[in-house]
Amino acid sequence: MKRIIPIFAFCSLAMTGMAQNDLGSGLNTGDLDKSVRPQDDFYQYACGGWMQSHHLPAAYSRYGSFDKLGEDNVKRINGILNELKTNEYAEGTTERKLSDLYKLATDEQRRANDGVSPIMPMLNRIQAAKDIKSLIALQMEMTSYTSNEFYALYFGADRKNSSQNIANVYQGGLILRQKEYYLDNDSSTADIREAYKAHIVNMFKFFGFSEDASCKKMQNIIRLETELAKVSRTNSELRDPESNYHKMTLKEFNARYPHLYMEQIANAGGVESKYLQEVVVGQPEFLDGADKLMATLKTEELRDYMQWRQILSAVGYLNEDAIAANFEFFGKKMSGRKEDHPLWKRATSQVESQMGEALGKIYTDKYFPESSKTRMVQLVKNLQISLGERIQAQTWMSEETKKNAMDKLNSFYVKIGYPDKWTDMSKLVIDTKKSYYENIIECKKFWNAYEISKKAGKPVDKDEWHMTPQTVNAYYNPTTNEICFPAGILQPPFFDATADDAFNYGAIGVVIGHEMTHGFDDSGRHYDKDGNMNEWWTKEDAANFTKRADVCVNFFSNIKVLPDLNANGKFTLGENLADHGGLMVSFNAFKNATKSSPCGNKDGLTAEQRFFLAYSGVWAGNITEAEIRNRTKSDPHSLGRWRVNGTLPHIDAWYEAFDVKEGDPLFVPKAERLDLW
Repeated sequence: MKRIIPIFAFCSLAMTGMAQNDLGSGLNTGDLDKSVRPQDDFYQYACGGWMQSHHLPAAYSRYGSFDKLGEDNVKRINGILNELKTNEYAEGTTERKLSDLYKLATDEQRRANDGVSPIMPMLNRIQAAKDIKSLIALQMEMTSYTSNEFYALYFGADRKNSSQNIANVYQGGLILRQKEYYLDNDSSTADIREAYKAHIVNMFKFFGFSEDASCKKMQNIIRLETELAKVSRTNSELRDPESNYHKMTLKEFNARYPHLYMEQIANAGGVESKYLQEVVVGQPEFLDGADKLMATLKTEELRDYMQWRQILSAVGYLNEDAIAANFEFFGKKMSGRKEDHPLWKRATSQVESQMGEALGKIYTDKYFPESSKTRMVQLVKNLQISLGERIQAQTWMSEETKKNAMDKLNSFYVKIGYPDKWTDMSKLVIDTKKSYYENIIECKKFWNAYEISKKAGKPVDKDEWHMTPQTVNAYYNPTTNEICFPAGILQPPFFDATADDAFNYGAIGVVIGHEMTHGFDDSGRHYDKDGNMNEWWTKEDAANFTKRADVCVNFFSNIKVLPDLNANGKFTLGENLADHGGLMVSFNAFKNATKSSPCGNKDGLTAEQRFFLAYSGVWAGNITEAEIRNRTKSDPHSLGRWRVNGTLPHIDAWYEAFDVKEGDPLFVPKAERLDLW
């Protein structure tokens, strides 16, 4: 899957055998809003037509061109599952397992008959526990298919020895995920918190507990989560790789956190102590707080919290009434959705979450031609060359740091389309005599055992994929120094083999440049060419980087996403830098690739204009106010509007393409623009 792509010489992308002028523009001019000047509001100009013609569906909190592609992909995956469902396959085959799991997921009548009964035995056992010791015993029993209440334990690359996996312990415990939901007192946050309290009460009542008991459980849960929130790091603080790396011996861990029982719980889940002799603790002060909390917890507090987590982990696999009850808060209140997705779509997503790679193999065989992979390999080469030129052109970097940066760039491990080897799922058992929820538990147990066997005490497998082939996304992984572009994203509006380079470099080209730039953003820059966390920058260059990056932090932090809410420039810094770098690198590659064969004007637009419109069109979309608030707290990416209106005013070529001048609303003086790559 991953391939090292060396830089030898410049190669231009040949999307087809036709000349650039014989290819389409890739744009739908109806997506534009020409009533708006691009200099005033480029997002509205580039995307207003699309937003007008694609109203926000009731089941979505955000719906954009990105989401539309995801929806189209879900329909493809569902088509595969329905085809499998109607055919007969031998017991034990992957096709049979996919078919059986999907049948269980979509059997509404059977799930209605089961009601909430599949989860009740465990809820009752937790309720009957008489002391903390008994509850910990139940934690041990469940650890092979559920995460610990207070922290996450997983095996992953040691960031200072990236070729070897190591146990990592990371903060957890917050159902609402961000500490601000528990601690901030602005009206919108307080409203969410009160709604969450009411939801806890309603859900416990739904599962058969009395009003009084449900209220007491809510109070215990809120107290526990609030205490954890007080010692949790913010999302911005979690972005610093150096401050979230603390290696300890098992002996040191057990001595410092005696009430967390990490070793015993891990042993019960199948992890031998020999694989825990060294652990990387992400947030020691959080575990300090969690340990102190655990030492003083009343039995009923831990009991209620354990029940709550079990309810939330199970509810999506129970009957439709349970799902609807949970949707009232997490769907409607948290994100502003008006209705849930239909059963077939939810079922498709759930099967995909357990057996996504198996579906991905069928998907790529059916929908991803080898020619697309070949074209992407060429495009990635061009982007690598361009980023190398951008690095060499920086006057603020020393030659020493430039050399190290080029070494890292030339060592990128590139994955395109799909893996070269597929996961063996022969030991996964789907038993149709059991409930849907019970089968999901078996899936989780399978993946827990698989992860342990593959990673505990083992070297890092650089051929492992962290997304399924059908995923509409891409990623950069710093510990393997890899960039990955699954097959799912290699289609319009990101990639169009019938469109010219202006479109493809503006769309998928920027995506490629974005992921490459992550290797050099505020977090990725801390890792060297081998994926080790290592300071390879000179002190002066590191200081220059921070000074320049602060321009981006301050600019985005001053953006009003709502009248009473600012963007978080610190939290979104990495993604904003990657957007900026992706645009700079891809535009440079585009100009290189079309020197001898210019794209020319199409649809009344220059090639340069179409480049920026292709980029902007990716972020067309409508979104609820609730989701704006939610994503501003939880998503390291800026909102779509600001990935356009916040990013493009820092790109000199955009000013030239659209004749943006001083006095225009989006104009940023040259001296105040981000100047990094």
